[in-house]
Amino acid sequence: MAEVTLTIGGRSYTVACRDGGEGHLLSLATRVDAKVAEATGAVGTASEVRQLLFAALLLADDVAEGNASPSSAADVAVAGSLALLATRVESIADALESTPAIS
Repeated sequence: MAEVTLTIGGRSYTVACRDGGEGHLLSLATRVDAKVAEATGAVGTASEVRQLLFAALLLADDVAEGNASPSSAADVAVAGSLALLATRVESIADALESTPAIS
């Protein structure tokens, strides 16, 4: 397994991928980072979670509308997975925000 460091939204993430898949993963990360920048421009100072949520939704919308020109079925799967993940993260964030602080 190879490891690749991706930079999305100004943060670095090290992820594993199949040997030889590094370039493709970096390409996907570049697309996600561009959508994070677009989302940040649209929603301003929203939390990182919300920025990623909107980026995932923008990617999923591009795929649904046929604007993304996905190069493979894997790109479609990644966009769908990002949208699901963002929704789950948003739910967790909402639950944490509504939990009373322990003093």
